[in-house]
Amino acid sequence: MFITTRKWTSLLAAVLVGGSAFVGTCVAQDAAAPAPVAAAAATPEPAPAPPTIDHGDNAWMMTSSAIVLFMTLPGLALFYGGLVRKKNILSQLAQCLGITGLVTILWWAAGFSLSFTEGNNFIGGLTNAFLKGVDSTPGTLPTVPQNVFCVFQLTFAIITPALIFGGTAERLKFSAVLVFTALWMFAVYFPLAHMVWGGGLIGAKIGALDFAGGTVVHMSSGWTALVLAIILGKRQGYGKEPMAPHSMVLCMVGTSILWVGWYGFNAGSAGAADGIAAAAFIATTLAAAIGGFVWALLEWVFKGKPSVLGFCSGIVAGLVVITPAAGFVNTDGAVIIGVAAGVIPFFAVTYLKKIIGYDDALDTFGVHGIGGTVGAILTGVLADKAVNPAVPDDRTALIISQLEACGVTIAWVVVASVILGLIVKVVIGLRPSPEEETEGLDITDHGEEGYILS
Repeated sequence: MFITTRKWTSLLAAVLVGGSAFVGTCVAQDAAAPAPVAAAAATPEPAPAPPTIDHGDNAWMMTSSAIVLFMTLPGLALFYGGLVRKKNILSQLAQCLGITGLVTILWWAAGFSLSFTEGNNFIGGLTNAFLKGVDSTPGTLPTVPQNVFCVFQLTFAIITPALIFGGTAERLKFSAVLVFTALWMFAVYFPLAHMVWGGGLIGAKIGALDFAGGTVVHMSSGWTALVLAIILGKRQGYGKEPMAPHSMVLCMVGTSILWVGWYGFNAGSAGAADGIAAAAFIATTLAAAIGGFVWALLEWVFKGKPSVLGFCSGIVAGLVVITPAAGFVNTDGAVIIGVAAGVIPFFAVTYLKKIIGYDDALDTFGVHGIGGTVGAILTGVLADKAVNPAVPDDRTALIISQLEACGVTIAWVVVASVILGLIVKVVIGLRPSPEEETEGLDITDHGEEGYILS
């Protein structure tokens, strides 16, 4: 007869307390039970289930990646292209195309790895250089293949430097665009992406929140645009001859594409088709619509007429300012951000540029630099834990973290951009000759014309 471990325990307890009757009962019960072949072994803990791909999340992230790329090509290309004079439209389109190819190569070689693999506070390592190990199994996102996450983040890396050159439009050589972009990605974008999203200084140590790129994308591009605009100087004839946009039709179409693509930009940054993505989706809609309406209303008050350019500028400003906060704020917060986006960048573009005297051709600094900074700060003020559990309880500490993140970003971007801008200026030059600038960059850089009219 075999007595199980449980019965042995009962037997020992009975003996210790002198319960002989209980012992007899225990033995009788054991005798009636079927005899096991061997003593029962302890049941091992079940191994955790391996990460599995969620088809809904994967579909949403692939869709988001596609429409974020659609923001650059053709959205930003048309938006910027419509805002310049017709002799320079192809230069804006070529910049978007060239940057897309260049940044993709850099991302494959080292950019993704430097941004998202383990490293130090400022930069990642080279574990995934040349996309080694980046395959269709889940990685950074638990329900989405790592190669999809890689492409999603690539689309952010593409649009960021493309934004910069709105500030330098109509007076920067195409060769300088490519050389500066290559250097800037290693000196600014990859480190910032790691610092904010890859476990580095701003996200992990400072504890700042940046849902979809207020610091990484908009502050970095906007403040860089200001630096380059100052280094380059003003366009020939600036302030003396008309430099109105040559096609507000193209600008409006580009704005609309940007708005639609921004849903992938913001809601896609949730990394899943979940409730946080839904919160970012509605917040993006509210901020964009209200930002456009408020900007045009201010134009009506201060300039006498609401312009299509005003609507477009306000919509983009609303999208910019909501970006860092999209997955952290409720609808009330999104409305407040929309109003702020319509007001603060409006005055920066309308009056600050005139006071300081820089030539930010397409208002990249006023909309993205100022707007991104405002959005990063308002994220600390308006973030709601009921929307996203990642929001910390200590509001004061969060606001301080957001201010510290803005300070680090501005300092890093400005110092690096000044150094890189001066290096490129000395080595290959930044501006075309005065004659080439007068003729237009379409002909001098690309040998083509955007419009051939009989």
